[in-house]
Amino acid sequence: MPYPYRAMLAICSDLDETPDRHVYWRIIQFLNTTQSTTMGPGVGLETGNSIYFDMPKGFAYWTTDDAGRAMIRDLIRSGHIDCLHSFGDLATTRSHAARALDELNRNGCWIQVWVDHASAPTNFGAVSMEGHGDEAGHPAYHADLTTAYGIRYVWRGLVTSVVGQEVPARLSGLWTLRHPIRSARTVPKEAVRQLLARRGHTKYGFHAGNRVLQTTALRDGRAVYDFLRANPYWGGVASGETGRDIGAVLMPGMLHRLVRRGGVCLLYTHLGKCSSPDRPFGPEAVAGLRRLADEYQRGRILVTTSLRCLRYVTVRQQISWTVRKDAVGIVIEISTNQSDPRLHRISAKDMEGLTFYVPVGVTARIEVDGSPVPSIRTNSRDETGRSSIMLPWSRLPFPPI
Repeated sequence: MPYPYRAMLAICSDLDETPDRHVYWRIIQFLNTTQSTTMGPGVGLETGNSIYFDMPKGFAYWTTDDAGRAMIRDLIRSGHIDCLHSFGDLATTRSHAARALDELNRNGCWIQVWVDHASAPTNFGAVSMEGHGDEAGHPAYHADLTTAYGIRYVWRGLVTSVVGQEVPARLSGLWTLRHPIRSARTVPKEAVRQLLARRGHTKYGFHAGNRVLQTTALRDGRAVYDFLRANPYWGGVASGETGRDIGAVLMPGMLHRLVRRGGVCLLYTHLGKCSSPDRPFGPEAVAGLRRLADEYQRGRILVTTSLRCLRYVTVRQQISWTVRKDAVGIVIEISTNQSDPRLHRISAKDMEGLTFYVPVGVTARIEVDGSPVPSIRTNSRDETGRSSIMLPWSRLPFPPI
């Protein structure tokens, strides 16, 4: 993980039932700033959110006002809206998708992450999400347009209860003495997913390796990264994910387990499903988010957007590296030639946070594809007692809205 962090978490929130732009803004403001809000000072994390276009009610691009659309565009450009949550329930044709993509293109707004929404016609998921977006010849087909626009990462409905991915799967932490009966049902459900995955069931392929992402092909043959979200809530993956209940997920035990396991978590949430428009997060939710912020501030859990988390995992999977000695010290030579050009060309921004352990007292440098990296940071020893060097991780600047 990027030094000094031991785990990584992205709050991957679907905006379902968010009433209006004011509630949407209060959620983003509280999460990303330390400004005074109706829920107290913001927690100062780095989080993203999602957007869709055509909906019968609630907050969406076409249904909000000019101020709401301007806010959306600013947040997309800054990276704080990083997921396209389908094109919406009322987007039933290719022309609906084209109109939305034209609007994003015209305003210089680029989104790389796609998240299926309920049973929207433009979904990519063919089973539980009932979509036709990648079904060539269907009126709702748009995969060619959407991938040409820049969508690279796709979520098609899979959620796990396991705390932390990119590490071996463990079911510990799902059962709780406070809710013994209901939590006892969650453990076997996840165990069944793991069993089906090991037996080759294609739907649960992710669960076999407990990976965050894998390359796959849509039904029209186009290559994308498929990814997995997690909701390690004792009541199951379909509970506890709302703005009302998120505090019951972000409990000390779950956060500490994520740190101990050194895992990655794309947290499945619907933060716009809240009890009060004036105070989207109640006291328990605020307490949970403050616990997460404390883990971030203590250098234990790196909290970032869904896209940055996915890109970091992509880079870790796709780079190769070797070490050579010279008269000065050691050189870590990174090669990006394993990356799939159809999906992702690794940039310097993508590699932010890459951290390598090095011997104490040895001068170390980094090269990428033969070119020296001018700005690297030498870190002091971490909890393992080892020192390291890294490509510094920079925080996304939050726009003045």
